[in-house]
Amino acid sequence: MLKFSKLFFHSGIDADAFESRIRPDMEQRRYLRTCVRKIENHLKLKISLATKTVLGMDHSVTPRFRTQGSWSYDTCVVPATTPPQEMDWDFGVYLPVTVWEENGPPHAMAKAYFVLVEQLLEDLCDDEDWTLLPGKDTCIRIKVSPWAHIDVPLYAAPEGKFEKITESVALAKAGTYDSAGMESIDFTEAIETRQQWADLDCVVMATRKGEWKPSDPEVIANWFKDRVEEHGPQLRRVCRYLKAWRDHHWQQGGPTSVSIMIAVTQTFEPRVGRDDRALEDAARRLSRAFLGEIRELGIDDGAEDFNRLLEPDREAAAQRFGRLAAELRQSRESALHEKDAVLALLRKQFGGRLPMDSACVELDGDSDAIRSTPALQVAAPVIPSTKAG
Repeated sequence: MLKFSKLFFHSGIDADAFESRIRPDMEQRRYLRTCVRKIENHLKLKISLATKTVLGMDHSVTPRFRTQGSWSYDTCVVPATTPPQEMDWDFGVYLPVTVWEENGPPHAMAKAYFVLVEQLLEDLCDDEDWTLLPGKDTCIRIKVSPWAHIDVPLYAAPEGKFEKITESVALAKAGTYDSAGMESIDFTEAIETRQQWADLDCVVMATRKGEWKPSDPEVIANWFKDRVEEHGPQLRRVCRYLKAWRDHHWQQGGPTSVSIMIAVTQTFEPRVGRDDRALEDAARRLSRAFLGEIRELGIDDGAEDFNRLLEPDREAAAQRFGRLAAELRQSRESALHEKDAVLALLRKQFGGRLPMDSACVELDGDSDAIRSTPALQVAAPVIPSTKAG
């Protein structure tokens, strides 16, 4: 039997594995971080000035901003095919609202809020030579590069709830913090990431149609963070592998990133030092999960089905996950002299970003040790004579 975990992940300064090839590089991270900072700087003062004159509040308030989605989960991967695939960064705008009715802010404010922010971002796009992409109902999309876009969803929460967030940030700034290793975010954002916004329990999202919808992206983020703390970083890596695998097989459509992440996490079992085995296990379970609904009691009590695929597409996705699991197992059960065939099979599943490095395909030490251990001669037991009766 073989092991090929090093094809997917191995540590070291010169590590060249699938995991390092599918993660955004430093230049991409810096560029997108610069873009979201420009969005924040452009919107903060202008929204604050408009809260009385446009949104009808009794006094001005300052919006807050938060990175969410795959950049918050740290599961973002570089697309396999660009175009049509693009890297995306979700950057939420949170408006402290002074008037809160039974189900949210005043109804008319939703449309005014969406129109206001879209107009402000259109001005920024003209200045930066970006492209505003109209039509999204739940966010404003800005194409900032041929390979990336930024989605700006618009949220609101009661003004009083934000006071506790301010206190949390102040406490974090007053304490010590080791920012070593925070390669994708700076010190200020690291502080923001630490505090959980747990007091925002009345979050609603504005839509293009002028509606307020209950929506709290932090519920998923906090649930996933807890699971990573429980299982370790291998869980996050396996989610990345499967997202990159999805992009290789579906240039458009396919299972959503969040559905893959939730389905993997629900039944994840760590395999110490064996990302290949953990990936095989996850693919096998996903072949069953995507046949039906994907709900999680730890996320809004299981109210949402995260499997957005229609029935025929669910069956097709389940079959592909099943084929992946079967071919990972077939590769693992191959002989050492078949390593070139194993590499070819794995690269067919994951694409050319999987290293063509036969040195990373090795004998499975545990199973090989058992097979190579010679049988021991055991002395026959002494059986005393007995008498019947």
